[in-house]
Amino acid sequence: MSGPAGREPRRLTRWWRRRSLRTRLTVISATAIAVSVFAAFQVASELLDWELRDTAENQLRADSRVLATSAERAGLAQVQLPPHPGPGSGRLVRVILPDGSVRTPAGQPALPPVSEHAGRVAQGVSADLMESNDSDDDGYRIYTLRAGGGAVQVARTVDDSPINRFGLGMLLIGLFCVVGGALVGRTVARTGLAPIDRLTAAAVRVAHTQDFDADMPDEGGGEIRQLIQSINDMLAALRNSRRAQRLLAEDAAHELKTPLTSLRLNVELLIRLDRRGTLDSALPAESRTRLLNDLGAQVAELSTLATELTDLARGDASDESTEVLDLADVVVAAATRARSRMPDIEVTLDVTSVWVSGRPAALERAVLNLIDNAGKWSPADQPVQARLRAEGASAVLEVDDAGPGIDAADVPRVFDRFYRADSARALPGSGLGLSIVQRVVDAHGGRATVARSARGGALLRVDLPAAAPPDPFARLTAGEDTAMS
Repeated sequence: MSGPAGREPRRLTRWWRRRSLRTRLTVISATAIAVSVFAAFQVASELLDWELRDTAENQLRADSRVLATSAERAGLAQVQLPPHPGPGSGRLVRVILPDGSVRTPAGQPALPPVSEHAGRVAQGVSADLMESNDSDDDGYRIYTLRAGGGAVQVARTVDDSPINRFGLGMLLIGLFCVVGGALVGRTVARTGLAPIDRLTAAAVRVAHTQDFDADMPDEGGGEIRQLIQSINDMLAALRNSRRAQRLLAEDAAHELKTPLTSLRLNVELLIRLDRRGTLDSALPAESRTRLLNDLGAQVAELSTLATELTDLARGDASDESTEVLDLADVVVAAATRARSRMPDIEVTLDVTSVWVSGRPAALERAVLNLIDNAGKWSPADQPVQARLRAEGASAVLEVDDAGPGIDAADVPRVFDRFYRADSARALPGSGLGLSIVQRVVDAHGGRATVARSARGGALLRVDLPAAAPPDPFARLTAGEDTAMS
């Protein structure tokens, strides 16, 4: 269970994400300048403090040497100590006699007691000593130098006023830099994001007008240009999608018109005769049976057309996942379904186990459409043949029939939506089956072609990229040929 401390960072994060990009850039610029000024102040303060301390210590050493020279000549007890200049002077002196007593100029403020280390200098244990004494009131930097059997001391008060004045100046400069940085950051953000603003306005206009033909203006460079190019590519894809949807709707309306008209006429005829009570006399049993069969065929044709339209409209959108599968199993399953749909047509298989990566249901639908198409043209005494083999790095599926074949003029349009050759107008079908085959094959990175078979009919060939078997057992069984009929 998170407490208030855990919720605070999340609240700050949400607040930050709700800010505009301009505000973020402004805050980032101001923060960067503030951090830079603070870091510069810290470094400069340390350098200034070091320089002032070094200068003060050098001065203390020089003054101590002068006083020590006088003490050596006149003796510590008789050496003349410089009078204290009065309040405001930071220089203090003191003499440590051999017996440990001290002498100071008249009127000079008292220095801190002689430290133990300074006493050792006076006793000759060490030559000199630089030490600092910081108190609540005054702080002193004291230099002790051995002289005349004792020692002399020169001290200065530690003055932090230069550092404080420098810090105040840096603070004012820092505030000015932060405010200036925020203004500069705001200006830079506004200028830099101007192309984004115009791009946003153009995108909003496209969204409101649904006018996908208006490309975004190409301006700026680098990332801005890449963004504009990506949006223009997206608009081009939307235009193509809308165009494809319009064509699909127009083609679907055209293809649905004929079976719906026939179905409506037949139903209206039955209703009219039934209302007159002349159904039995006007339609003998044989005619009535034929009419009902026609109605059933038309309903089946509409059902097939609706299913294929749905498949085609969905495009590549599918919840089915891709997996490594044996294409031979897909071909066998499709042939089984085809036999149940066309009991009068024989389907023979000659398949080799070939592994591919794909969507099983989509591939099965494509193979079923190939076999259905061949079944429409194959004579009753001639089987539809489906062959599957590995050829190089591809899985090759061939489906042929012994029908009249495809005219050379129709070959380029065989896989077009709703295209039906003149010779196929009287046969059932929607003209979508091979278009669905083409879409599925393209989605799997393959290629679909048409040629004339050795038996004189059509030969439809599909090449798909082969894949490695999923496990060692599959590798052992890959390549085994199975003839099934």
